[in-house]
Amino acid sequence: MNIHEYQARQLLAQYGVAVPPGEVCDKPETAKAIAEKLLADGAKLLVVKAQVHSGGRGKGTFKSGYKGGVKLVKTAEEVFDAAKNMLGNVLVTKQTGAEGRLVSKLLVAAAPHIQKELYVAVLLDRGNSRPVIMASTEGGMDIEEVAAHTPEKIVKEWIDPAVGVMPYQARKIAAALGLKGDLISAGAKLIAGIYKTSWECDAALVEVNPLCIVLNPDGKQSLFAVDAKISIDDNALYRHPNIQAMRDLAEEAPLETEAGKFNLNYIKLDGSIACLVNGAGLAMATMDIIQHFGGMPANFLDVGGGASKEQVTAAFKIILQDPNVKGILVNIFGGIMDCNVIATGIVAAVKETGLKLPLVVRLEGNNVAAGKKTLAESGLTLITGDSMADAAKKVVKAVNH
Repeated sequence: MNIHEYQARQLLAQYGVAVPPGEVCDKPETAKAIAEKLLADGAKLLVVKAQVHSGGRGKGTFKSGYKGGVKLVKTAEEVFDAAKNMLGNVLVTKQTGAEGRLVSKLLVAAAPHIQKELYVAVLLDRGNSRPVIMASTEGGMDIEEVAAHTPEKIVKEWIDPAVGVMPYQARKIAAALGLKGDLISAGAKLIAGIYKTSWECDAALVEVNPLCIVLNPDGKQSLFAVDAKISIDDNALYRHPNIQAMRDLAEEAPLETEAGKFNLNYIKLDGSIACLVNGAGLAMATMDIIQHFGGMPANFLDVGGGASKEQVTAAFKIILQDPNVKGILVNIFGGIMDCNVIATGIVAAVKETGLKLPLVVRLEGNNVAAGKKTLAESGLTLITGDSMADAAKKVVKAVNH
């Protein structure tokens, strides 16, 4: 589960990570009031940031023609003007695709005097089965670009989950980031706070980019997490009702949200052939074989190892809400799964939805004879596939005719 930048800042602040002062709002008038308060408290420069689940907001363009989802401004009036242009409008970035994202919240914050931008992230290294802290002196850039062109500028430190980040490890990363003097201990404390945020929140990713060396009004330097992205492991959300409450369904694909209610793993894609499969590996192979025979998958849909008739019916309804779908391929390999349960679900779903699209079904495995009998006696117009390749060929042919 992804959360907004302002929510990521809240979580980081709870674990002792310094963030610039700022507040979230959903009206231009409130944005102006926040700006006036920040200016009264001594801020010289302000930043207005559109709150959508996407990177590249600053380089994005609104469908209204207004440029930039991140604006640096100096007065409360300019904040009001920026808020008026952003709120209620759709921001298109390189990550959102052409449809863009509707902006319904803004973060208005003090923009500190930045001297240097750094990068720190905590994620899980699946190869080592350990959290890894990644850091780079190349903050503010896409880390993928840094990794591709100057990988030597990325420092990695693996953490033993039994003991957490050790003080020497935090200082080692701080030194690798080029921090000196008082900033070494401040940096070590901040890095430990970023790791603690990740660990305590069961995060899949905590990324602070940029982590900034900032010049204070008194001439001293300090460190601030100026922008942050946090993604939480869905499987751990039951432990964090406070984080679960941060979920913004408006930022998620409606069909994926609907599928989640039935414990279905669904991801919408751009093709025209819908897949209904049991098991993630078989679902990926099914998408590959559709493409191999010249089709394009419309979705990834794993109904799991023990789907019920109700889940199969729900899966069909979700598939049919995608207007791009021109045909459906059901590919079931019954292990735990009973093929007859799937067959019964298919019959119920087709009758309930009044399906008119080509439907190709390939069943194999546990109780397959009963499943095929159920389909044969249903009176439905469907195409059976003898193998995965046969089913894929038939559905591509049916959709292209």
